[in-house]
Amino acid sequence: MKIIVAIDIIGGKCVRLTKGDYCTSKVYNEDPLEVARQIEDSGIHFLHLVDLDGARTKKIVNHKILNKITGKTTLKVDFGGGIRSYQNLKIAFENGADQVTIGSTAVNDPENFMKWLAEFGPEKIILGADSLNRRVSTNGWMKNTGLDIVNYIRGYFEKGIRYTICTDIDKDGMLEGPSLDLYKDILAEAKVKLIASGGITTINDILELKETGCEGSIIGKAVYEGRLTLKELGRLC
Repeated sequence: MKIIVAIDIIGGKCVRLTKGDYCTSKVYNEDPLEVARQIEDSGIHFLHLVDLDGARTKKIVNHKILNKITGKTTLKVDFGGGIRSYQNLKIAFENGADQVTIGSTAVNDPENFMKWLAEFGPEKIILGADSLNRRVSTNGWMKNTGLDIVNYIRGYFEKGIRYTICTDIDKDGMLEGPSLDLYKDILAEAKVKLIASGGITTINDILELKETGCEGSIIGKAVYEGRLTLKELGRLC
């Protein structure tokens, strides 16, 4: 199972939000590269880098930070936030992203999303499927689409998607454990490589997600708040 640590960027700094609310932004480190190097030094291989400025402005903003991290570490980075155009998608890959997570465009412009999937392939494009009350949320979690999350992921799996990151917004930043039942229901309907995000707080949470069949776990706030250490997570890699 992949252990993936998250770095969320606002204003060039490493931050965390609670339930996606920008008003709750808390800065944990002024230098994302320093954090990335700490992650790498712990033996972890995967980084989930989120451009929160990009998510809010609907265009990639922090690609220079992506370039710096991919150029100065060996981390495999999946990058998301603000990828709404082919040009922005190219910018992400040109700056070293191994994979790109696309959420809002998959809902709002499925025709172009499928074109990107066909061009770059299912190993490069991750479906970002964020859930609030089991309904898909987009636009930096500010818009609830009303789409059933399980049916939505199943539909894209049938169209060729293989990787999916699913964040339960109610769990995000709450340090109360992940949505195991939600992930079980998704995997019962679609054999995607499912990456869980939101609420992961303990080693036991990670082990339960592995037992559920998840491909990976994204850990963020639990690391920054000292509930899990990078050294502990590195032992699982």
